[in-house]
Amino acid sequence: MLRIGCVKYLNARPLIYGWSGAVDFDHPAALCRKLEHGDLDVALVSSLEYLRRPIYRIVDGVSISAHGAVYSVIVAHNEDLSRAQEIDIDPASETSVALLRCLLRQRGFNPRLRVRNTDLQSVRPAELHSAGPETADNMSAGRTGQLPVFRLLIGDQAIRFRAEHGEGYHYWDLAETWTKLTSLPFAFAFWLIRPEIKNAKEIADKLRALRDHNVASIDELALSQSEVSPKFCRKYYREHLFFDFGEREKAGLREFHRRCLLNKIDVAPDLRLNLV
Repeated sequence: MLRIGCVKYLNARPLIYGWSGAVDFDHPAALCRKLEHGDLDVALVSSLEYLRRPIYRIVDGVSISAHGAVYSVIVAHNEDLSRAQEIDIDPASETSVALLRCLLRQRGFNPRLRVRNTDLQSVRPAELHSAGPETADNMSAGRTGQLPVFRLLIGDQAIRFRAEHGEGYHYWDLAETWTKLTSLPFAFAFWLIRPEIKNAKEIADKLRALRDHNVASIDELALSQSEVSPKFCRKYYREHLFFDFGEREKAGLREFHRRCLLNKIDVAPDLRLNLV
């Protein structure tokens, strides 16, 4: 039986909804470890995993990408980013952390990245709203007595945070900044198949067909999601996410690899896309 893993976020549903077999749903970093150790045959994982270990085959034509604002990979902050001495990071997605490092360096910022549990259930409301909602002016000024917050949030956590706190924070959308900087999409995740799997082409064809069906039925898919409203879900899938992996997404991946090397992020020295 095929052992398949998928990220547990809303953004992955168009790529896995309706799969007939068992699926191991987990966070991106956990799936990367399982795939590396041979506990999974196929997994939808962060793109950085392939840049680090290009031993896998990529399912061609399928990814979770953004062509601008992605909405759900953000730094939430209540002071100007230039004032950040530390940014709390979510270790669940190493790709988002690597992207953050590249964009910070591009801006000439060098805050310390601190691993922290970003589960919203563990966040104290007093910590997040110690001074109430902030305007752009008093955020830039840094109101006396306010606890500064700079926090990387990804996936469903980012969506919940924005729904709960709204305009009480500013949100630095990393994919939007990437696209403005490079004029290229950013591929956050794609399907990887371990090298010893024999029927890789058959598996890839099934995953492409599943994506095609779900994208064509996006209204039905949105209605099936209980975590968010159908209206938000449709907007998220249609305006913020793209599920192709074409030439522009591949060019964006190559540029990300180049910038990872420049910023001394641990990736393989050469990038060759092994597509199936």
